Amino acid sequence: MADCEDTLRELERFLDGELPGELKHQVHHHLDGCLDCLQAFEFHYELKAVIRAKALVTDLPPGLRDKVVSCFGDFEGSEPAEG
Repeated sequence: MADCEDTLRELERFLDGELPGELKHQVHHHLDGCLDCLQAFEFHYELKAVIRAKALVTDLPPGLRDKVVSCFGDFEGSEPAEG
């Protein structure tokens, strides 16, 4: 079972939908019962959403869009993984 340390360590991969099935299930289950980790999840989810939205409407310097995409995924029609 995932504890807070495990959950926070895997949070970015969870948000990006990169965790294998069982680990994804464990993190999801932990988030259902831990308010502190859920708040961290919500913060990271919202941060990614704000960065995506801002990058869509702002002219980015050459090369910066590629760096942002490598960190946060593509912007076009992209949504963070469900929690």
